[in-house]
Amino acid sequence: MITQAALDDFRAIAGPQGLIEDVDLIAPWLSDWRDKYHGRAVAMLVPRSTEQVAAMMKVALKHGVPLVPQGGNSSMVGGATPPADGSALILSLRAMNRIRSLDPAANLAVCEAGVILSNLHEAAVAAGRRFPLSLGAKGSATVGGLVSTNAGGTQVLRHGTMRALVEGIEAVLPDGEIHDGIAALRKDNRGYDLKQLLIGAEGTLGIVTAASLRLVPGISDRCVAWVGVADPYKALALLRRMEASIGPVVEGFEVLPEETVELVLGVVPGTRRPIETRAPWHALIEIDLDDAAEGASAQERMEAALADAFEAGLILDAALAANEAQAEAFWKIRESASEGERSHGPAIQFDISVPIADMPRFMTEVAVACEARFPGVTAGSFGHLGDGNVHFHVRAPMRDGAEAARGWLAAHGEEATRFVNDLVVASGGSISAEHGIGQMKIGEFERLTAPARINAVRAIKRAFDPQGLLNPGKLVPPQTVPLAPAI
Repeated sequence: MITQAALDDFRAIAGPQGLIEDVDLIAPWLSDWRDKYHGRAVAMLVPRSTEQVAAMMKVALKHGVPLVPQGGNSSMVGGATPPADGSALILSLRAMNRIRSLDPAANLAVCEAGVILSNLHEAAVAAGRRFPLSLGAKGSATVGGLVSTNAGGTQVLRHGTMRALVEGIEAVLPDGEIHDGIAALRKDNRGYDLKQLLIGAEGTLGIVTAASLRLVPGISDRCVAWVGVADPYKALALLRRMEASIGPVVEGFEVLPEETVELVLGVVPGTRRPIETRAPWHALIEIDLDDAAEGASAQERMEAALADAFEAGLILDAALAANEAQAEAFWKIRESASEGERSHGPAIQFDISVPIADMPRFMTEVAVACEARFPGVTAGSFGHLGDGNVHFHVRAPMRDGAEAARGWLAAHGEEATRFVNDLVVASGGSISAEHGIGQMKIGEFERLTAPARINAVRAIKRAFDPQGLLNPGKLVPPQTVPLAPAI
C-alpha cells in the first residue's frame, strides 16, 4: 500500500537516520499506552525540523500516504497508534526536542513538539519560573501531544488546561504549508483562531511542531494537606469555603474514596496512610504562594482554613505535610491511584466531566446505579473534583477470579459503557474530560453528540484534510463507526 517510490522520496528528505525501517526499532511505538490497540507501520519518520515536517507532508500528499503524528505515545485512548492494516507511517516528533527560548521576564517558553514535560519543568525552575501543568506521564509526555490533546492534569483548578497555557502555535497543515502562529499575541482578530482549532485536534488537522507556553512565577511557599471527609458533598463544600476564605491560592484539590486509598497502600511500596481515621473519602489539598505573595504563610493559611472547616463540620480528620518529602508522599498516593485500581482486576475506565456543582451527586448516585444494574461489580471514582473531572471506574466482578472478570467485560462491557455514558450526558457532561476521543471513544462520541456538532467536526476535517491523511481513524467519526470495546 505504501510504495517504494514513496519511501524513497521520504528518505531523500529525512536521510538514513530519519526514515527507520528496522522492525525492532519501530515495534515499541506500534501499541498504545494501555496495550489495548496495536498497529503496523512499514517505517517511522523522524524529522528534525519544521521544514522537514513540511517537506514530508508534501510527499505524503503526493503519494496519498497517511501519517500518524506521535510524541511520547502516552495516549489513554489509542490516539497515536497507527492503523492495524499498515496503511500509514508514524511521524515521530521526539527528535524535535529543543527549548528554543525561555524568557523569565516575559513568562514565556517556546518549545518544540518533542520536548518532554518533565524537561520543561526543570528548565523553567532553573529560570525561576514554572510551567503549571503536571500529570502522571510527565516523564514521557511531550509538548506536541499535550497541545494536541488539550491535556489537563492536577493543576487545572488554578491554571487551566493547555488551552489556557498555549500563547502561540507553529504547525504544518495537511497541504504541507507551515502555519507560523508562534508569536504570543494576546489580541489577534484575524478571523478564525487556528491556534484553538489545533489545540485538542489530536493531530487530525495539522502537525504541531512548536508552541509558545505561558510560565508562572516559581513557588516560594507551599503547604499540602490530607483531609478525611464524609462524602464528596462535604469535599466540595470544603473547597468552596477555602476559596472564599483564602482566595485563589488553592492549586490542587483531589478526592479519593477510601477503597482506592486502600488499594494503593496494598500495592505501592513506600506508601502509608496519611491520617489515622479511615474516612469514607479523602481530599488532597495544595496551597501554593508565589514570590510576590504577602501576608500569612501557606501553612498558616491552610491551618486557618481547615480550622474553620472543622468548626463547620466539614472535616473528620486532617494532617499537614511536615516537609517536602511528606508532601510528595501524599501526592504519590494520588498519582498511584490508577495503579492501585488496576491491582483490583479488570475494569471499565471512564474519564468524564459534569458541571462541578453536580459532581458529588454523580460520584455517589451513579456508582450506586451501576452496582444495582450490574450485580457483582463495584464502582467508584477519584480525581479532580475542583474542575469537575473524575476518573470513574466500573470494576468487573472478581468473585470467580480474573479470567471470569475478563469474560464479564467481554459480555457486558459495551452495555455498561453505554449505561455510564448515558448518565454522563444526562447530567450535561462530557464523556472525555482530558484524555481525548482517539479511537477508543469515537463510536460513543458519535452516538451521544448532537448532529450539529458532529457535522461541524466532519466539515472542518474535510476542509483542512480532504484526503484524510492526518491521523486517520481518530477523533472524527466516519459516516458509520462501531462502538469501541470496553477497556
